[in-house]
Amino acid sequence: MFKLSSCFIAVGAVLSFGANATSVEWIQSGWNNVSNNVVYWQQNAAPKVVNKDHTDYRVISIDPSKTLQVIDGFGGAINEKGWDAMSGLTPDARDNIVQSLFGQDGLNLTMARIPIGANDFSMDYYSLDDVAGDYDLKHFSMEREHKYLIPYLQAAMKYKPKLDVLASPWTPPAWMKANQFYGCRGSEKGAHLIWDKKTQTAYAKYLSKFATEYQKEGINLTQIHLQNEPAACQDFPSSKWTGVEMRDFLRDYLVPQFEKDKQKAQVWLGTINYGDYEAYAKPVLTDPKLKGKIDGVGYQWDGKYAIAETHKRHPEIKLMQTESECGDGKNDIAAGLYTFSLIEKYLAGGANAYVYWNMVLDSTGNSTWGWKQNSLINIDRMAGGKATYNFEYYVMKHFSNLVKPGAHLLSVNTEEDVLAFKNPDNSIIVVSGNPSYSNKNMTYTLGDKMFKATLPMMSVSSFIITQ
Repeated sequence: MFKLSSCFIAVGAVLSFGANATSVEWIQSGWNNVSNNVVYWQQNAAPKVVNKDHTDYRVISIDPSKTLQVIDGFGGAINEKGWDAMSGLTPDARDNIVQSLFGQDGLNLTMARIPIGANDFSMDYYSLDDVAGDYDLKHFSMEREHKYLIPYLQAAMKYKPKLDVLASPWTPPAWMKANQFYGCRGSEKGAHLIWDKKTQTAYAKYLSKFATEYQKEGINLTQIHLQNEPAACQDFPSSKWTGVEMRDFLRDYLVPQFEKDKQKAQVWLGTINYGDYEAYAKPVLTDPKLKGKIDGVGYQWDGKYAIAETHKRHPEIKLMQTESECGDGKNDIAAGLYTFSLIEKYLAGGANAYVYWNMVLDSTGNSTWGWKQNSLINIDRMAGGKATYNFEYYVMKHFSNLVKPGAHLLSVNTEEDVLAFKNPDNSIIVVSGNPSYSNKNMTYTLGDKMFKATLPMMSVSSFIITQ
């Protein structure tokens, strides 16, 4: 669907199917032509490896010597409503769900995103210091964090002790904003950090203190992204920033505060929901005083239109998709195939990581303001806590379970909804989507060998090639 374009890195001889080839394993989710129903993570018959012929239709040529960016991992958002949805389950049932997300046989996620204070999937709105005028943060409190987010993280860390955690605020504390509200009440100008020295200084301290306090809890909080969706003005917690304002605050307040505190967490420009490189990334990444100070850029929603340009201009900067688009709560195959297209778009554009939005919600899927959204897993409170694993769970699994941290994205010669990866153990993972309503006959070649597969309609397939 999207051509990959980046600098190639030669890593040695081209891997090919040789005499020592051991297997091509095929795992499929979606419509199945044999059973005439939807299957999830089904093992299909292994394709036969043969000599390359003169096939010239839908030929996917994979060259493992032409590597693109490193894949750091896949993750999901940890929000209060997710832990609340699991609160009525038995400890074993709750642990089974967490294991299915972070365990090696499940999604094997290695990253998690949390909010700094409230977001639209918190139980209600709050910050970690709601005492107006507390510029010295004497009333900063982690009490709320121990009710939802920290238990959720600790449950995940049972399976991923070194889980990488990134965090971003949806809003500063209300008393630090011109409109004195968590959301964007009143004019957009009012939904903005008060732009004076004492407030900006206090807010920089607030963000650094948040990172430090989480680290004291034994949580591997590695990244702070300055603002969730700075281009959006919403009824739920939100705050407006321009790219120039983000640049100035990062340069004059947040980066100096992190340096003063010897902060372990990195500073990222994120999470940007605007599709123009010029608006946010350019002012920050081209400022000479911020050179080497910003560790990455997080994009989501319309940011998908800016990521490729950012990667082209700044190939040294890490890029991340920080919030998969959330849908409307249908949790159907179409939503899963759309998520496949997003993963493809972001990784092809240069992203090193992909983070899903709500991993777990109850069966309503509702935010605090009534928007029903998708999730990987739904829990039906009215049916004794029955857990439903949605199609998007398996779409994520086709990547996160098979593509290991440290893998390289590979160049492929096609627009046929295909991504290929080379794992650190030299196995090759090929993930193909077929969002159409007809079968697709595909040919995959490495060196002088090939295999063929017929991809059923409305499906995702992964091929694991080992030697």
